[in-house]
Amino acid sequence: MNKGVFGLTALALAAGLVQAQTAAVSADTTALPLAAKRIAASADECIVWRRERSFSRSVEMHDLPAFESHLHAGAIFDAGSPEVARGKAEVVESWAGLVEGKRTVLRWRPGIVNIGGDPAIAVSRGPWILQSMRDGASSTSVGFYQTVWLRDAKDGSWRVLFDAGASTPLKVADRAAADAWVAEQPMNDCA
Repeated sequence: MNKGVFGLTALALAAGLVQAQTAAVSADTTALPLAAKRIAASADECIVWRRERSFSRSVEMHDLPAFESHLHAGAIFDAGSPEVARGKAEVVESWAGLVEGKRTVLRWRPGIVNIGGDPAIAVSRGPWILQSMRDGASSTSVGFYQTVWLRDAKDGSWRVLFDAGASTPLKVADRAAADAWVAEQPMNDCA
C-alpha cells in the first residue's frame, strides 16, 4: 500500500477508494485539463509552475526516475499527518505503485504558485484526480494538493520539500465529471 497520495492515504482507505485489488484500474490516463480562469504570476512563479507540471507528467508517463529527480533529499510526503514518508528513498518507495499506475491512477496539474519573501521557497496548490478500482467498479475522486518547493542553491533546480493534501477528497461520478471540476479551478497564466 502506498503512503503519500497527497495526504490522501488515510482518507482514501476510510472512503474505501484504495484496497488490495486483483484487476488493474480502467482509467483515463490523459493529463488534466487546463483552467479557463488564469491568474497572473511572476516569471519565477511560472518556473515553479512548469516544474510542478513536469513533476505531474513524471507520474503520467510512469517514469519513477523522473519522479525521483523532482524530490529534495529530505522530502516529506503526507506532511502534517501521522503517516508521513520521510526522505527521498522512502517517498520513492511509497509512491512506486502510484507511478506505475496499474491499481490507482493519480493525475494532477499545477494551479496557483506563490513565492514569498524568500525567493528560494515556493508553494504550489492545485487540483488532482484519483481513480481506482473497488469490487470491479471504478471510483473517481477529486481534491487539492499543496506542495512546498525549495530551490537548490547549487544548481538552481526546484525540488519538492513538503507535499500534502489540501482538501478532503470529493467523490465524483466519473472522469468526465472530474475533468469538469478541474477545469473550474483557477491556475497561473503560465502554460
